[in-house]
Amino acid sequence: MAVVESILRFLVLLLSFFGTLALAGLGLAVIFGIMGIINFAHGEFIMIGAYSTSIAYGAGIPLAGAIVVGGLTTGAFGLVVERLLIRHMYDRLIDTLVATWGLSLILTQAVQIQFGGTFGSIPVPFGTFQYAGFSASMYKIVLGLTALGLFAGTYAVFTQTTYGLQARAAMQNKEMARSLGVDTGRTYMLTFAFGSVLSGIAGGLFAPLTVLTPTMGSEYIVEAFVTVIVGGTNVLIGTFGAALSLGLIQTPASQLFGTLGGRVALLVTTILIIRVLPEGISGVVTSD
Repeated sequence: MAVVESILRFLVLLLSFFGTLALAGLGLAVIFGIMGIINFAHGEFIMIGAYSTSIAYGAGIPLAGAIVVGGLTTGAFGLVVERLLIRHMYDRLIDTLVATWGLSLILTQAVQIQFGGTFGSIPVPFGTFQYAGFSASMYKIVLGLTALGLFAGTYAVFTQTTYGLQARAAMQNKEMARSLGVDTGRTYMLTFAFGSVLSGIAGGLFAPLTVLTPTMGSEYIVEAFVTVIVGGTNVLIGTFGAALSLGLIQTPASQLFGTLGGRVALLVTTILIIRVLPEGISGVVTSD
C-alpha cells in the first residue's frame, strides 16, 4: 500500500509540474519557433489571460468558458501588439527584446493602476483525489491532461491546416516561402495571435492556483523560458520533451528538498542540458 501511495504521489506531482512547464512555455515556443522573436512580455500575456478569465468567471460564465474568453482576449491583444509594434521589428532580435520588455513594464503598471495590488480569486474546482492515505488536488491532474490536449490541438493546427503548412514553410526558409506565394507577414501575424491565445489559456488555467496580481507573470516566466531553451527550435517536440524531462527532474527534487530545491534542480538541469546539447532536445530528436 505504501509503495502504491508513493507511486501515485510521484505521478500526480510529475503531471502537475509537466502541466505547469508545458502550459507556461507553449505560447512562447510557438512565437519563438516560427517567428524567431523572444517575447519578454510573455508573463504579462499570461497575466492578461488570468485576469480576463477571472472577470468572465465573475460575470457568471462557467470556468471552462471563462478560460476560453481569457485565451481569446489575450489573442486579440496579441494581434494588436503585433500590428502596432512587432511587425515593424522582424529580423531585429535586440529591438524586439527591448520593445517587449518595455511593454511588460507598461502592462504591469497599467494593471496595477486599474485593478490595484490584487484581484478577485477563482476557487479551485474538482475537489481532491483520494486513495488510502494519499490525497491530491484533482485540478492539478486536470492541468497536466489539459496540457496534453493543447499539444494535440497545436499539432493539428500545424499539420492539418493551410496556416500550419505556411507557418512551417516560413520557419524553415522565409525567403523561399515568400517566393512561392506565402504571405509571411500574414503568417507571422496569425502566429503571434495564436501564441498569445495559448498564453492566455495558460493564464486562465493558472488562475485558480495563484493570487492574481499585476506581477503574477513573473511566477511563470522562468518555467516558460527554461522550457523553450531546453526544448530548442522545434515547437512541439522540443517543448513537450523539455517539459517532460524537466518535470522528471523537478518532481523527485521537490519531494526530497522541497519547492525551492525543485526549482534549483530545474535551473541546474537547464544549465547542464544547454552545455551538453546547445540545440536543445529538439536538436537531438530531429537530427539525421
